[in-house]
Amino acid sequence: MRRVLTALVLIPIVVYLVFFANVWLFGGVLAAVACLCFHEYRHLASAYGFGAPHWLGYIAGVPLLFVAREPWAGLLIVAASLAALALAMKARNLAHALPRAAFLALGVVYIFGCWRCAWLIRGRSPHWLMFALVVNWAGDIGAYYVGRSIGKRRLAERVSPGKTWEGTAGSLVASVLVAGAYLPRFLPGVPILQIVLPTLATNAAGQLGDLCESVIKRGAGAKDSGSLLPGHGGMLDRVDSTLFALPVVYAYLTIMG
Repeated sequence: MRRVLTALVLIPIVVYLVFFANVWLFGGVLAAVACLCFHEYRHLASAYGFGAPHWLGYIAGVPLLFVAREPWAGLLIVAASLAALALAMKARNLAHALPRAAFLALGVVYIFGCWRCAWLIRGRSPHWLMFALVVNWAGDIGAYYVGRSIGKRRLAERVSPGKTWEGTAGSLVASVLVAGAYLPRFLPGVPILQIVLPTLATNAAGQLGDLCESVIKRGAGAKDSGSLLPGHGGMLDRVDSTLFALPVVYAYLTIMG
């Protein structure tokens, strides 16, 4: 019940931000959410025994969200990676230097790099950003109910014992049905094939993102990334699939022009 109530509160806020918020409000909330995700990521990473990734991640990550040109974004990622390696030299145990740098560089790309795609997608069309979100929402619901009802074959037992191949199929079907209803209504003229294929790719990326965050949590010995959202865990728990889905949607829009 807490999970449902939390979703009922969050969904109208997200819809308002995507469609009606001005660029400053949307950017401010996006930066805040990204920083919360990075905060939870730092907490999980610290459990691996190499220390929490340096707070430099915030300084590099927030500009990465909004820098206008792709070459500058790439240079910012390179600069952050090199700075992470330089800062890692301060580690008392030099065997920890490379893992600490890797955790920081990965966190900047994983959290801020993926959220950057939300900023870029909204700049093209809020409806494509909402598409990326509803595909994952529908997929989560489909996977949950199909998996609970008929799920028998484990998808990745070591990583997430509750997930099944039946739930995965239910997630894909639910996403295609919702996308098939949403896109023709709000973005008329998009061919059927260009609805189905990006929907399947976006859903698959989202399910992979969910599993990857589970790997991080299991390695850290944690059940959730945090406790911010009742019934969901932390912010990173709520958006793990979205983080992987956003680059897929942005790549599709870039390729298709």
